[in-house]
Amino acid sequence: MITFLLATLTMIAFAANSVIGRIAIGPDAGGAALIDPASYSCIRLMAGAAMLALLVGLRRPDDGYGDGHGNGHGRGLSPLKANGNWLSAAALTGYAVFFSFSYVAINAGMGALILFASVQATMIGRALHQGDRPGALEWLGLVTAFGAFAWLVSPGLSAPDPLAALLMAVAGICWGAYTLRGRGVADPLAATAGNFLRSVPMGLVALLPFLAVLDASVPGVLLACLSGAVTSGLGYALWYRVLRAFSATQAAILQLTVPVIAGAGGTLTLGEEWSLRFILASALILGGVAIAILSKARRTG
Repeated sequence: MITFLLATLTMIAFAANSVIGRIAIGPDAGGAALIDPASYSCIRLMAGAAMLALLVGLRRPDDGYGDGHGNGHGRGLSPLKANGNWLSAAALTGYAVFFSFSYVAINAGMGALILFASVQATMIGRALHQGDRPGALEWLGLVTAFGAFAWLVSPGLSAPDPLAALLMAVAGICWGAYTLRGRGVADPLAATAGNFLRSVPMGLVALLPFLAVLDASVPGVLLACLSGAVTSGLGYALWYRVLRAFSATQAAILQLTVPVIAGAGGTLTLGEEWSLRFILASALILGGVAIAILSKARRTG
């Protein structure tokens, strides 16, 4: 029961990233935002790096990672020097930046759904490139999911802003690449901390072209810190803990709840409406991916 509750809390934290991002970056009724997207992404990365570095520094030497003798896996911040890499940090930075600029003109639930679909597409595409051959039921799930995705973003009265949808899709591709690069690392928390730390100078570089238009209020900065330190930093740390209790298939299915939770959060906090198109597309996308995941688990298990 405790594991289930922690997993639920983690999914809420991931969904909250979309809701917080939309609250901070999206324009209010007067057309103003609490913070510009460039500042938001940079502050979020810095807050996440600080929180994860703190968690690694406070970690017990006998928590299951390393040898417990100070060789990069015990107390202190030395794991940050030995974990993570610049390519993964670049993917992480790309995710944060494109994510932020997308939420200038897209709803929380829609953004989370596009992000999720793009992450899954990236990971499935990688598997196909490596020679994986899905069965008939897997193909049915994939075709259903991505057909619904194409319908969701196609022109229409309730379609999302095209540029915002494209930016969120790129953010999803970046996050998918980051996830693939992180598979199998011995110490995922330290690796994530190292990648966040490396992403900070990249975020600052990405900030430079927008120096003339930076506009951050105190509430906007606080929301960026909340997203970076709590729903991202603490959320990732908690996720790595609960992952030990789930198989890869169970973890993938569990994450299907994130767009739904984000949509509900957007409705409760921002009054966002669920169009019939969004509801039907969400059901088809999430259901199709779930079928594909379960079918692959049965085929490879």
